[in-house]
Amino acid sequence: MLLLLLAGCIPRPRHPQPLAPPPVDDARAYRQCLVDLSAMGAKVDPLPDRIYPNGCSATHAVKLVAIGIPVANLGAVKCGLARPFVTWTQQAVQQAARARLGSYVTKIESFGSFACRPVNGVAGNRLSEHGRADAIDIAAFDLADGRRITVKDGWNGPDRAASAFLHDLHAAACRRFNVVLGPDANAYHHDHMHFDMGSGPYCR
Repeated sequence: MLLLLLAGCIPRPRHPQPLAPPPVDDARAYRQCLVDLSAMGAKVDPLPDRIYPNGCSATHAVKLVAIGIPVANLGAVKCGLARPFVTWTQQAVQQAARARLGSYVTKIESFGSFACRPVNGVAGNRLSEHGRADAIDIAAFDLADGRRITVKDGWNGPDRAASAFLHDLHAAACRRFNVVLGPDANAYHHDHMHFDMGSGPYCR
């Protein structure tokens, strides 16, 4: 009986729990991210960490040099955001262009990535993911046949093919990024699609 009582006091071994993946800002994860980007055929330049006294930062970030399609106006991009952005660019963009427009994209125009500002640029709001180099805004696409598709005019415009192309890209982004905002989200995004890896998932 005493042995049985003692056995009941011995804690039973638990099944080992899988380790959570390292945070993006972990140095090891950053190195792995750079390896992953290289394996995708993306050329990037690692950037020195920048931390500002007002809370903005650009840590473990890269400069996208060549990722398959030129992307204008991008600055520092956190590596954890660059990785899904490269897959979206290389896979979703050209696939949607061929399927919906019968052409291919030669250039993507962005409204930028890093910007030290609050959400929607409204004073008093919390810090935007742009303030952490963890967001990208996409505004337009140039095609090989000379057409230019903008989010502002194409999202709900009369060109059904252009609208379908943009909606396809929005849906593909929702499968890759934590937060995706487009013209249906609010008036602040009437002319671009916003991608970030902040708290989510949220797709609108």
